[in-house]
Amino acid sequence: MSNPFAGIGFRAGNVVLAGRPNVGKSSLINRLLDYKVSIVSEKPQTTRNVIRCVYNGEDFQIVFTDTPGIHLPKHKLGRTLVDAAVESLEEADLVCYVVEAEDGRVASEDEEILAVLAKVRTPVLLVVNKCDVVLDRKGGGEAALAAVRSLYEARLSLCGAVFVSAKMGRGLDTLIAAIRPHLPEGPPFYDEDILVDRPEKFIAAEIIREKVLLTTHREVPHSVAVEIEEYKSPDEYPERDVLFIRATIYVEREGQKRIVIGDAGARLKEIGRRARMDIETLTGHKVYLDLWIKVRKDWRQSDADLRMLGIRES
Repeated sequence: MSNPFAGIGFRAGNVVLAGRPNVGKSSLINRLLDYKVSIVSEKPQTTRNVIRCVYNGEDFQIVFTDTPGIHLPKHKLGRTLVDAAVESLEEADLVCYVVEAEDGRVASEDEEILAVLAKVRTPVLLVVNKCDVVLDRKGGGEAALAAVRSLYEARLSLCGAVFVSAKMGRGLDTLIAAIRPHLPEGPPFYDEDILVDRPEKFIAAEIIREKVLLTTHREVPHSVAVEIEEYKSPDEYPERDVLFIRATIYVEREGQKRIVIGDAGARLKEIGRRARMDIETLTGHKVYLDLWIKVRKDWRQSDADLRMLGIRES
């Protein structure tokens, strides 16, 4: 369906969310779209793929890019994530640099980001997330937010600053209003019924990986990848009344495999139960989820494995 508002004066542009890992970029995207397009966990480097998400206003369209966090890479996976994030900055009309309301100093990871942003010509809007944590305290909240803004203004030329809470939904209208003037005039990039440029199968794999992150600890989360090997939906197979998914969870070590499986398979069953509930909400179909787990030694260091898993483009 074409966008009926895409006439004279319509604006459309690409906006990148940049920031160190775990500042809430994915949570912000999900809240703005009221749709689960990016997985969320407390583990850093949760997002591995550049995901384009579409926000439609009355006379504008914002294509948000949720990038992997810029960080100091320790392996080929890490370098791939950073390269994808940096490339997306160059293609954007605006960069939303997401930081936290409680930042009292510039962290080492932010030093890396600031160095990258200083080299791009794209305007940068500071987005201070988790402002509810500061504002809900008695006294000093406004001063604390002003201090965070000053901290980053001293290091980078900004086109403005917005205070938001992805968790509570605060400040989102203000954020959208601050973004709109930076969108070039032109037709929309996507039809209005498209929310994300990735297929359901991709999001289902990400949901499964999210549940692994949420139920495991230590070194396991970063060593996990998920491949959907079979995806048969009633949308494509009308004779079916259940969405069938066969997925493989890859880890790098036998010990990690045992951790993901858990005692008598309990953890793997819980991962499947949680993932199935979210996928059913996403698709509107009952889901039969067939989960397998395999060891793929040192896949994060393998260009071929990164391409096979869709993390690095060929």
